[in-house]
Parts: sequence; structure tokens; C-alpha cells
Amino acid sequence: MSVLFRLAAYAFRYRILMVAAYVSLTLSTLFQVAVPRLMGNAIDVAKTDGASSELWAIGGTIVIVTLLRGFFFYWQTYLGENVSQRVAYHIRNAFYDNLQRLSFGYHDQQHTGNLMSKATVDVEGVRMFVNMGLVRAINIVLMIILVAGLLFSMDPALATVSLVFVPFIIWRAAFVSPRMRRLWGRVQRETGNMTTILQENLIGTRVVKAFGAEEHEQAKFDRHTNQVFRSTYNAQKLQASNTAVMTFIFFGATGAILWLGGRAVVEGRMTEGELAQFILYIGLLVQPVRMIGWLVNTFARAVSSGERIFEVLDAKSPVQESPTAKTLAGIKGSVGFHNVGFDYGDKPVLQDISVVAAPGQVVALLGSPGSGKSTMVHLLSRFYDVTDGSITIDDTDIRGITLESLRHAVGIVQQDVFIFSTTIWENIAYGKANATDDEVINASKMAQLHDEIMRLPNNYDTLVGERGVTLSGGQRQRLSIARTLLMDPPILVLDDSTSSVDAATEARIQQAMTAVVKGRTTFVISHRITSVQHADNVVVLENGRIAESGSPQQLLANGGLYQQLAHLQRDPEAAAQAVWERLASLPGQAGGAV
Repeated sequence: MSVLFRLAAYAFRYRILMVAAYVSLTLSTLFQVAVPRLMGNAIDVAKTDGASSELWAIGGTIVIVTLLRGFFFYWQTYLGENVSQRVAYHIRNAFYDNLQRLSFGYHDQQHTGNLMSKATVDVEGVRMFVNMGLVRAINIVLMIILVAGLLFSMDPALATVSLVFVPFIIWRAAFVSPRMRRLWGRVQRETGNMTTILQENLIGTRVVKAFGAEEHEQAKFDRHTNQVFRSTYNAQKLQASNTAVMTFIFFGATGAILWLGGRAVVEGRMTEGELAQFILYIGLLVQPVRMIGWLVNTFARAVSSGERIFEVLDAKSPVQESPTAKTLAGIKGSVGFHNVGFDYGDKPVLQDISVVAAPGQVVALLGSPGSGKSTMVHLLSRFYDVTDGSITIDDTDIRGITLESLRHAVGIVQQDVFIFSTTIWENIAYGKANATDDEVINASKMAQLHDEIMRLPNNYDTLVGERGVTLSGGQRQRLSIARTLLMDPPILVLDDSTSSVDAATEARIQQAMTAVVKGRTTFVISHRITSVQHADNVVVLENGRIAESGSPQQLLANGGLYQQLAHLQRDPEAAAQAVWERLASLPGQAGGAV
């Protein structure tokens, strides 16, 4: 129930609209209830002679009452939809806003398709609850109370028989509701899983086609759609059986009224008009009774939807900005990692990392995949928080700096480049909304991209397609470099930023970067010795620890991992032969067979 109360609180932020909706609903219901009384009176009046004028008066009143009922029903519907759309708008924006604020640690554990399902299917479930449940539920309750009161005022005994089924319906609703909630929860989870498969398939369609895996992907998607089908079918089957039981009970009560009421008319205890009123009032209960089952379904779906939405809205980012955080200004650019440790869950990633970079210094990070290079720079931007030790900029702990100013101070050219489905100009200017044309062009020139852009049909206004599909891998990477350079950050991180370019392009980028890194503290992550040979300090990581550090010349002379890596890249044939010889010497590899 707490979930429903929270959802209702969103609706009652618009108190005036909700009150107006309830007033319209009440008036619409009152006018609707008045019609059977008028029609009953018309039947009794018609039995008397010379009652033509009175019948005309009653008929005119019925027309007026019906028009008024339609007028207020319109406003009830309009206002209910207005509030429900506002609530959906508010929740959807809050959902998106919180997702933007959650750190990498949260997103690492989530599936994109599941989050998309929550933002669409589950928000729609909440919208239906506000409009059809929160508003229409009052109509059902009010209708039952008014009709019950009128029936008891006419004939208590017959009213008791007529309404004896209502307590059973209430019990049935209470019995079915938990099952409906569980079933709809399963539907929404399975829909999220299905959306994840669809999203991954659409993004990875080139891989699917390259490996001829269309049938495999179709079978995988079919399994998930079948689970959605089965779960939805079971939920709807339960709803249908519930509605059928309630309808059967209602018409059974109608039959009892006809039998008992008919006897009352014959015995003179009730007029024909009063019996007609009884039957018409019971007819008014048909829709509310049927809607009780539907209402249970709506409430159950709202609970499961609300639970899934609040999982995101209530999620707290592992990285929190301190209330006393200060804006980073006048940055000199000194960066220090002081005995830094980081655990991802129960898996240690970095241990006892101590590195100091003076302002304007270039520090290279080398190591095998998974050694912790990218994690170090992610910690610098507080995408994650250190588990041990501290990181400082200009001797200030980054946990005491506002996240916005920190991330404007640290520009990252990421290894996994993401390009938005818009123009080249807008992609480069993404981090600086007020960028001028000259600034965008200069940034692209530094990234060795300008000449290629000018050869495109629409130059900087060229649309790049989804995820930059119309650009080559090297162009996407250089666009990412230009986007970061435009921010003019005092601290620059190049996370293997030349991994997707050829040797000639890499040489051009390195030449441009020589001018770019001047005056900036720069961290370069690379697998290529050629990319780090001009660094002031090279830090070699192994299994999350610093294996060695020093200038490139010092490390070449030390005979450690750096020298081995240099040997591998400069003489790959000799390195490959050494690998083969090592494999041949392993147990079970006699004769060099591998």
C-alpha cells in the first residue's frame, strides 16, 4: 500500500485539478443516479389518465439531466487524463534525471533494456492508475453507496437481496489482488528482459550478420517474447475469470430481484415504476461491478510498476557530492594518487597506487588488459570513489570538490567512443553549448579531422547516424578527441585514444597532441610504446599494482615489463617465437604440439 500512497502523492501535487475532477465526477454520478428515479416516476404517471403534460415535463427533465451528466462526465475524463499525463511527465523526468546522476557503479549492474522498460511500460502503468484507478475508483465507491442508499429507502428487504453479493465481490477482490500483483510484476520483468535483448540486437546487428547468427538471435528473442506472452496471458486469464465470476453473481442477483419484485407488484406492495427503478439501479451497478475486477488489475499493475520505478528513483549513487564541496577554480594541475585502493564488489582492482603528476607533466599508464589503467582515470573523475587512500588536485581531495567543476577540469577521451545521432558540429560542441564555429573548427584541426569533415557533402552539418555509423572507427575516435579538446581542460586523459587509427593518422594525432598537452597535466593510457615514448613518467601496472615507474629511458634500461613490451612491439616475430617455445615446453605439449 505504501507504493500506492506514494503514487497518489504525485497526483495530489495538482490538488486543484484533482478536486475539480472529483467535483465533476460527483455531479456526473448524481445526475446519472437521478435518471432511473425519473423513469420510474414516468411509468407510474403513465398509468393515470390525463397525465400527458406531466410526462412531457419528466421527459424534458430526463433530457436536461442527461445533458448535464454528459457535461460533467467530459470534465471528469478531461481532468483525470490531464493529471495522469502530468504525473507521467513528472515521474519520467525524475526517472531520467536520477539516472543521469547515478555513478558508473550503478549502471554497471543494470541492463539498458530493463531501464527502458521501466521508463515506458511501467510509467504507463502508473498513468493508468492515476486516471482510471485513482479517479474512477471514487466513481465506483460513490455509485455503490448512492444506489444502495436509494434501494434501502425504497424496500429494505429487496435491497438486502439485491446487494448481498457486494461483500463477496469485495472478498474476491482482496483474494485476487496479491496474485495479480505477482503476475504483473513477472510481466514487467520479462518485458524488461525482452527489451534488453531487442536493444542489444539492434546495436549489435553488424556482429549478428557477420557471424550468421540471425536464427540464434531469433530463437533467443522468441524465448523471451514467449515468456512475456505466457505471463501476460496468465494475468489476463485471472482478470477475465474474476470479472466473469462477478458478472455471474450480479445477474444472479438481478434474477432474484425480478422474481421477488414481481411478487411484490402482484401483491400491491410495490408499483411497476418502483420495480423498474430497482432494475434500472441494479443496471447502473453493472459497470461498477465489472470494473471492480478491472480496478484490482489496475491497482496490482500500479504496485508492481511503482516498485520498479521507485527502485531507480530511490537509488543512491555510490558517489555522493559533499554538502560542503567547493568549486574548483584557478587550477594549476598537480594530481596525486596517494596509496589508492579500489575494490569492485569483493574483487580488488587497485592496491596501494601512489603516483604524483606535476602541473604540465605527461604521465603514461601501461599494462595488460585488466591491470587497472582505465580504473585509475575513472577514479580521478569520480566515476567511482576510492576504497582506500585519496586523490588530490592541487593538494585538494577531489571528494571535497563539486562534481561539475571536477569533470570540467578533467577532460577524458574515452576508449569506448560514443557518438550521438546528430550532426558533427553538435557532437564536437557537446561539452560546450556556447562554442563558436572557430572553436569547433580549431578543435577538429587539432584532432586531425577538419580536412576530412570538409570533404563531406554537408561539412560540419553532416548527420553521422546512430552511434556515428557513417564514420570510420578512426574518425569517431578523432571526433571524440576534438570534443574533449574543445572544453580546454587543464587535466587531460587520453584513454587509449589512438587504438582505432592507422599508423599514419596516429603520427598526425601525436604531432598535434604535442602542442595540445603543453601546459596541461596529461595521463596517457596506451598499449603502444610509440604513444608514450615522450612521457615524463611511465607507470606500468600489473594485477592492480605498480610494477615499475620512471622515464621511458630508465624503464628500458631496467629490464622489466616495459622493456618486454617494447621488445614485443619492435620485434613481433621474435616475440611470437618466444611464446611458441614457452608453450612447447609446457607439460603435455611434447614435440611442440599446441
